[in-house]
Amino acid sequence: MSILRIKEVLKEKGLTGKELAEKIDVSEMTISNIVKGSTFPKPENLLKIAEVLDVDIKELFNSTKETGEQETLYIFKEGSYIPVGTIKI
Repeated sequence: MSILRIKEVLKEKGLTGKELAEKIDVSEMTISNIVKGSTFPKPENLLKIAEVLDVDIKELFNSTKETGEQETLYIFKEGSYIPVGTIKI
């Protein structure tokens, strides 16, 4: 799992990596490498990315801590409930 979620935020905002690269004045390859997790952006570029995407900088990162409670999911089959997984609530 990558620590950055820039790819997801780009998709949410309807922008391409090329458009982001042009707006923060870096190469398209730089953004591609950041999105792939090959490189980490300089702090000043991270701030520019957050500004261009109009998000708080913390929204560019995946959480490193589990938050919220987990609830077990069940299906009802042949008269009984069978656990099939969990979901965060």
